Amino acid sequence: MKKTLLSLILISTLFAVKAQTTVIDSIYVGGQYRSYRLYVPAIYTGATARPLILNLHGYTSNAQQQQLYSNFMPVADTANFLMVYPNGTYSSGQRFWNAGLSSALVNDIAFLSALIDSLDLTYNINLNRVYSTGMSNGGFMSHTLACELSNRITAIASVTGSIFTTQYGPNCHPMRPVPVMQIHGTSDATVPYLGNMSQNMMPIDSVVKYWVTKNNCNPTATFSNVPNTSLVDGCTAEHYIYSGGTGGSSVELYKIINGGHTWPGFPFGGVGTNLDINASKEIWRFFNKYSMPFLTSIDENKAFANSLKLYPNPANTTLHFNLENETSVSIEVTDVLGKVVLSETTQTNSISVGNLTTGIYFLTVKTLSGAVAKMKFIKE
Repeated sequence: MKKTLLSLILISTLFAVKAQTTVIDSIYVGGQYRSYRLYVPAIYTGATARPLILNLHGYTSNAQQQQLYSNFMPVADTANFLMVYPNGTYSSGQRFWNAGLSSALVNDIAFLSALIDSLDLTYNINLNRVYSTGMSNGGFMSHTLACELSNRITAIASVTGSIFTTQYGPNCHPMRPVPVMQIHGTSDATVPYLGNMSQNMMPIDSVVKYWVTKNNCNPTATFSNVPNTSLVDGCTAEHYIYSGGTGGSSVELYKIINGGHTWPGFPFGGVGTNLDINASKEIWRFFNKYSMPFLTSIDENKAFANSLKLYPNPANTTLHFNLENETSVSIEVTDVLGKVVLSETTQTNSISVGNLTTGIYFLTVKTLSGAVAKMKFIKE
C-alpha cells in the first residue's frame, strides 16, 4: 500500500496539530526491537480504563502511513480510546505481517500480545475491549488474531484484507465467537473480491460466510444500500448485517461496488475510494458494541438513545441533534396522534421544524445499522 509523496505531505500538514499526542516507542520481543506509534487523545486522563485498537498497516507500508491513511484520530478524540499502530518486520526489504503464512517466519501474534501487555503497564487499558483492524496485509493479520488470539482480541475489522487458504478452515482456532467486520471493494486488484487461489487468498464472500458459521449468526443478512452521497468517487456501497450470533456476536460486510484497494473515507484516494462511508467511523461503531470476557452485544438501541441529544428543546425553526459516528440517518416526526408530519433521510445534524404547528412531537431516528431512538420535543 504505497502512497505518493504529495499525498503524504498533504495529510501530514492536515494532522500535524495532533503530533504531540503520538508516542513513538518500541518493545523487545523475539530477539529484536519492535517499534510502534501510539495515539493518545487529549481527553484521555487515565482515570478510567479505556479501549485499545490495534491498527495494522498493509504490505510495503508502515505505522506512520497507516496512522495518516486511516485517520482514526478524530474518532478517538471523541470516543476516548487509544490507538496503536505497530510496525511489521521486513521481508525482501518490505514491511509485512505474518498472517498465518508460516510458523518459521516471525511470530507477530506473540509481538502483538506482548504489545498489549506493555501498553497496559503504562496506560489504563480496558483489557476486555481490545480490538484489531488493518488495511490489506493488516486486514489479513486481523483475521489471524481472530483465529489465534481470541482470548485477547474482542472483535476485528478487515479493510481490503482476506484470509489465506493456509489458515482457512481447521487451521483457525478461535476460543470464542469473534465479531467481524469486512470492508472490501469489488474492483480490488490487489486482494480480489473473488479471491486469488494462485496466491492462496480466499474469496471475500467465503470469508464472511466462514465467520457467520463460526459465530452461529443468522445466515440471512439484513441488507441495505448505503445512500450514494458522493457522486465523484465512482463507487457505491452495500451493507450486510448477519446478527444473532452466539453471545450476541455478529458479522458485517460493507461491499463497495467498483471500489478499489483503498480505505473508504480517505479524502485523497481518488476514484474507487468510497466516500459514502467513513471506514474508521463504521469500524468504531461496530467495535463499540462488544466487550469481553463474556462476549455480549451492548444494546445498540439503548446506546444510541443514550447518546442522542436534541437542542434547542423547545425548538422554533430548527431542531439540532448529534450524529457523532453516523454518516446518514432516517428521520420521522409524528404528532401526539401518531400522524407522520415529517419524514426524510439526512446527513446533517439538524432538521427544519418551522412549518410545524405549535405542540408536542416525537422524533424517531434510525441509523444505517438499524439502531433506533425516539425522543420527544416541543415546537414553539
